[in-house]
Amino acid sequence: MAEKQRILIVDDDENIAELISLYLMKECYETKIVGDGESALADFDEFKPHLILLDLMLPGIDGYQVCREIRAKSGTPIIMLSAKGEVFDKVLGLELGADDYMIKPFDSKELIARVKAVIRRYHSSNISIPDLHNGGEYVEYPDLVVNITNYAVTYLGKNVEMPPKELELLYFLSSHPNQVFTREQLLDNIWGYEYIGDTRTVDVHIKRLREKIHDNQFWSISTVWGIGYKFEVKK
Repeated sequence: MAEKQRILIVDDDENIAELISLYLMKECYETKIVGDGESALADFDEFKPHLILLDLMLPGIDGYQVCREIRAKSGTPIIMLSAKGEVFDKVLGLELGADDYMIKPFDSKELIARVKAVIRRYHSSNISIPDLHNGGEYVEYPDLVVNITNYAVTYLGKNVEMPPKELELLYFLSSHPNQVFTREQLLDNIWGYEYIGDTRTVDVHIKRLREKIHDNQFWSISTVWGIGYKFEVKK
């Protein structure tokens, strides 16, 4: 029998947390609820969740700090939950490594859909693949292979862990070499209806990609000032 996916719900509003838990249990997830940041960090190691639903406004250690500390040691997907809908809060959450950001109140069906999508993409990207070229769609350049089917990236011969949206952005750009895309075009192609912020979301993800995938003599992730970005192949 397959192991149930475990979800850690971090929210100090007991009514909301219990309601979220009920939705998830109906979908056969195993849940655990904690009401503060300190408990979230302690229970993360014990519960070993496959995904975290993380409220931002928590007593003691807030959700941003919880996200920061978890990201320092794990790539476990995080969906931030908040009543704060300002662009700054969304972008900050993404910069800290959140995989998605939902504004309260939200529809239960959308929550479930996002949970399933994030878990599926994350665990697909962490499957051990002996040969990155074996099956699926991929692009290859010197020192870089991006496989969108298996959600796997190798850079300088090593596997690079990255959240789904980062990988999808890298694949999209690298599969259209030397083609310039505006931020709006990238949002439409990568985020689609799930888009929750403004065009700075693209900038944040490009910044994180550049921290993991450094330009080399053959290619680079280039900024086209006043327009957007391109995956530049050098001749």
